[in-house]
This record gives sequence, C-alpha cells and structure tokens, in this order.
Amino acid sequence: MRHSIRSLVALACAAAFTGGVQAQQAVTLKMQATWPSSLTLYDNFTFFADRVSKISGGTLKIDAMPAGQVVPAFEVLDATHKKVLDGAHSWSGYWVGKNKTAILMTGGPGGTFGMDMIDALGWMQNGGGLELAQDFFQKELKLNIQWFPILPSGPQAFGWFKRPIKNLADFKGMKCRQTGMAAEVFQRMGMQTVNMPGGEIIPSAQRGVIDCAEWVGGKSLSPTHQEIIKSAANETFLVWWAKWQRQNADAIKELQEKHGVRILRTPPDILIEFLKTWDKIAAEEGAKNPFFKKVHDSQRAYASLVVPAKRFMFPPYSFVANYYWPEAQPGATKVGAKK
Repeated sequence: MRHSIRSLVALACAAAFTGGVQAQQAVTLKMQATWPSSLTLYDNFTFFADRVSKISGGTLKIDAMPAGQVVPAFEVLDATHKKVLDGAHSWSGYWVGKNKTAILMTGGPGGTFGMDMIDALGWMQNGGGLELAQDFFQKELKLNIQWFPILPSGPQAFGWFKRPIKNLADFKGMKCRQTGMAAEVFQRMGMQTVNMPGGEIIPSAQRGVIDCAEWVGGKSLSPTHQEIIKSAANETFLVWWAKWQRQNADAIKELQEKHGVRILRTPPDILIEFLKTWDKIAAEEGAKNPFFKKVHDSQRAYASLVVPAKRFMFPPYSFVANYYWPEAQPGATKVGAKK
C-alpha cells in the first residue's frame, strides 16, 4: 500500500535541564521510551545514548529503558516533568490530549503544506520551529522539559489491511489503530479508531481487536553536557534518516517475497479526502487555540517560500527513478523472462 501523507513524524527526546554542574563529574540520565526494545525505534534511542557517552568521553551516560520499565508508555512526558525520569524517547503526537498543537511538532498530518522531512527540519532549525516547540512545552503546557527532534521516520504506510482498499468507501467502518490527530481525521472519514502503544498492535490484530493499523517508533547538566545532548540528537536524526530508508526497503522486500504481502498504492481519493479533512480540522482548532494557529501559520509561511522553490529546482523523485527503475505495468512481461 502506498505510503500515506502523514509523513513527518519527529520523535522527541525530552530531558529536563535546570542548572549546571562541573563538566568533569560523571552523570547518568535515566530515560524511557514509549516502545518496546524489539522495535527499530528503540534502536534509534540506544544509538543516541551510545553517541552521548562517546562524545562526552564517558562523563555523560544515558540509561535507555524500554516502554513500561518505570512508567506506562504514554506517561513518559509527565514523568519527565515530575523528575521520575530524566528524559523520554517518544512521539509528540501522543500528547494531543493535552493540547492539539503537539501534533504540529511531528510535522502534522497531511505533510504540512507540502513540506518533506528536510523542509520540516529546516522549519525547526531555521524557521523558528524549535523555539516554538520550547514555548509550547514550557509555557503552554508548563512542563519543565527541553524538546529535540531525534528520529525522522519517513513516509508511513496508510495502513496494513486484511484485504485491498480500493477506494474511500472500502475502509469506512473498519476498526484501526491510529494515533494523534490523524485518528480524528480518519474518524471524520468514517473509520473507527483505537489508540494503543506500538507494542500492542500485533497482539491486538491477532485477537481481532482491530482490523488494521498504521505503524512506522531531572538532573541538572553543565552547559557542555547540554550541548552534547543537542549535538547527539542532531547526529542521530541525520544518521537514522538515511538508515530508515534502507530498513524500509529491506522490510518491503521481505514482506513481499517472504510473507506474500501485497504492497499497493493508497487510492488518490483517500489521500485528497485526508488533506481536505485535515485542513478543516486544523482551521477549526486554530480558531479556538491561538498557539496552534501560531505554529500552523509559521509552518505555512515557511512552506510558502521553500516548497514552491524546491519544486522548481528539483525534478520529481519519480523522474530519474522511473528512468533507471521503471515500474512494472500489470500483466507486463519482464525483459529476458521466459514465455
């Protein structure tokens, strides 16, 4: 199935930094993820922890723990604020129950005005996004945390279904695992949605609880250690962005060849309806939530400059891809194949 337009998922490492200690003192931060250790999302977490240790020369270490080791998966944000944890490796879309602006820190449903992952990172680094994120968590939610993007998941599949979805009507009434405001969008489009941690998806599907699912993953610190955290998070974001593309390709190949899974394009009418529904929901939320509107307007302003220019400068990805790797047409015979 073709990846959906909910393609910008920025995972956040939220750690509480409130003062300073001597840089030579060894510090160990206890951080927990919202996913089990079996998922590749958790590998991103341990990569980050390893880089922090090496960059700091062992003076700053992170005890990376999987979901549920200290608190339930969806409680890591509050646990970080309360200093039960020193940090969390999670997804901001899980906190839309506190304030729906949280979804905009993930890139937002719909791809956010046509921006891809590098554009979203550009908005964070050069368009005021990181400052807005700190204001959101610290001033709007009044939480004692720092927020850093750490894992770009790339495009996610529209879903994993027991049967092909040919049009918008096909998935209406289905009970599917969805998260963040995407769940609200799909509900308006006719889907029944269920929110659950990633580790519960497969068991729930096996038991028939859901019909389908989307899936892709306080101590004080010296100024030096704070910069190490920032640098390690940025490095992890970049390295994992590239690594995710290969992991995705390997996974698709295995699903098709080993498990016989059919990978189909998401019908265009579903994609368009998703965009239209998301735009309506975003406008409604912006009318009653000033900070949501402030962040959304900031993204629109950044995208209005970058996206048209990038579209002009770069040929479509499919242009060169189709030259070297043309898509097989239904019923076509491969060159060199025996008849």
